[in-house]
Amino acid sequence: MAELLLELLSEEIPARMQARAAEDLKRLVTGKLEEARLDFGSAEAFATPRRLTLVVDGLPTQQPDLSEERKGPRVGAPEQALQGFMKANGLSSIDQAELREVKGVQFYFAVKQVAGRPSVEVLPAAIAGALTAFPWPKSMRWAGDKFRWVRPLHAVLALFDGAPLDFADQAGSFTSMVVLGQTETRGHRFLAPEPIAVSGFADYRKKLKQAKVILDPAEREAVIRRDAGKLAKKAGLTVREDPALFGEVAGLVEWPVVLMGRIDEAFMDLPPEVLTTAMRSHQKYFATEDAEGGFADRFLLVANMKAKDGGKTIVAGNERVLRARLADARFFWDEDRKKPLAGRVLDLKDIVFHARLGTLDDKVDRLQALAAAIARHIPGADPDRVRSAARLCKADLTTGMVGEFPELQGIMGRYYARHDGESDAVAEAIAEHYAPQGPGDRCPSAPVSVAVALADKLDTLVNFFAIDEKPTGSKDPFALRRAALGVIRLIVENKIRLPMFDVIAGAPRAAAARGEGAQDLVEFFADRLKVALRDQGVRHDLISAVFALGGEDDLVRLLARVEALGSFLETDDGANLLVAYRRAANIVRIEEKNDKAAYNGGADSGALRQDEERVLFDALSSASGEAEAALSDEDFTGAMASLAGLRRPVDKFFDEVTVNTDDPALRANRLRLLAQLGSTLGQVADFSKIEG
Repeated sequence: MAELLLELLSEEIPARMQARAAEDLKRLVTGKLEEARLDFGSAEAFATPRRLTLVVDGLPTQQPDLSEERKGPRVGAPEQALQGFMKANGLSSIDQAELREVKGVQFYFAVKQVAGRPSVEVLPAAIAGALTAFPWPKSMRWAGDKFRWVRPLHAVLALFDGAPLDFADQAGSFTSMVVLGQTETRGHRFLAPEPIAVSGFADYRKKLKQAKVILDPAEREAVIRRDAGKLAKKAGLTVREDPALFGEVAGLVEWPVVLMGRIDEAFMDLPPEVLTTAMRSHQKYFATEDAEGGFADRFLLVANMKAKDGGKTIVAGNERVLRARLADARFFWDEDRKKPLAGRVLDLKDIVFHARLGTLDDKVDRLQALAAAIARHIPGADPDRVRSAARLCKADLTTGMVGEFPELQGIMGRYYARHDGESDAVAEAIAEHYAPQGPGDRCPSAPVSVAVALADKLDTLVNFFAIDEKPTGSKDPFALRRAALGVIRLIVENKIRLPMFDVIAGAPRAAAARGEGAQDLVEFFADRLKVALRDQGVRHDLISAVFALGGEDDLVRLLARVEALGSFLETDDGANLLVAYRRAANIVRIEEKNDKAAYNGGADSGALRQDEERVLFDALSSASGEAEAALSDEDFTGAMASLAGLRRPVDKFFDEVTVNTDDPALRANRLRLLAQLGSTLGQVADFSKIEG
């Protein structure tokens, strides 16, 4: 068994693309190996800013032999058919074919033994095919060359069993800039730029580290975390946790060197979010905290080289850059507060929300009315504060600070609202009305915040559905799926009893948006709810079973019903009753199809003959009444419990009663009794939707 080492050396690969690129390289190359009938033991891919590397271990030195079989005409077929079969398979005589019996008939088979090729002959084409199919989100090509790569590609190192592969026949697949068939790589661009000869992956990894390149991104991130923690601890501080930034910075450097800088004291009175955003989003710096958890005046940066002066010049340069950026932030902070948020609302007329849905000022008008309507269903939501927050929530989009730092929209609105004397509830609602923006985002819980956040998302959903701008396939340009999941989280986590049908129907619409799409939107919510609950381990079929009842638009009540149904089906009575329901439903369905008749309306108690029929009829009548009473009190557990008593009467019925009796009237009444079982269970859920 042999090892394949593949390295693609290029200009800097964007950090956000590296992890996916490593996965794609592994997937594409191993896929080509499988197509080439080359089994392997293991495969592992790595990424640094300048290189993608793949090592595949346990490869055979030759393809396995292959036996190809082709079925020909039957014995006794016309001569023309035999000649065509022999010509197509290189047979000089029909006697060279094998005779095999297929379903009692003799056929000719051409059997050809194909010897496996050496792996060194197969691998170049497999690698070339994988690289030319590489799915970069963005890529470039060079004049006169069809090959595309994310950045200029300089060299391809491909070693099999320690020897370079011959790409002579594949050279046209790559850009002319690429050096093929080499046995050398290069280390750190500045610290070790000279060529490095390698013989295999272990040698390659060891020599790269000696040349100031840490190949594994997880190892680079661990180094950054360790050294950052040491520097911060030495200054009596801690590093503010930011997993995404640690991962991103690990993709920016091949040899991480952590340094500490200081924030100018003149900027420390800026909002912490401004300081953090200026450092994180633009400069990729890590913030630090003091012992009390307050924002500290030190930051950590990660250089890609070890400087002779210990990094003093690098730190000074970064402090200078940060000082200039924070000076801009200081200017915006001072200027923005000169004009109150209320005075900025009219400026929203100049910002188009959507060509067919008007401006942001139009959206705010709709949002204000919708938020006030929603507030009636949220305990503790003061209507006046809800209207104020809805009116002001988009105003910070016209500020200089948000123009410079778009990530701070909403957050800056909170600071400016407090500066203007608005209540804390209004200020927090402005900051939180975009939330939650994902499964990991915190969900607002303050009544005013919940009302405005719901209104913002529902307005977007209602109006985009009304103009038929719905998500299709993987495309969702207006993030409507995320908005729907946000609505679901706001309602469910805060237990808001919101009548969705009424709210959607009464939501204000833009001039170009008619009252269409409401039913589609409700179904869209149902699908999103299945996705959200599936992630929590809730069975999608139970949701479908409850949704199928129709008319349920209270998500809190719906989920309570789903939870009770799931608990019921986990009991022996519930599981056995589901089996009995399916048996009864199948019998009724088959006989209705045969008789071209519908057996509904309930059984005639006077026509029941056997005790088992009467017991089941009485049990169904009792369970139906108990379930109806429990459902009206929203006691879904009690409703399910009322059904549990049906198990034994149903079992006894099937054990002792013949449904398809010779008496037509008796048979029809028994079929109606079985159909009555389905209608009784149908009070709590559509059991036909339940799987397993």
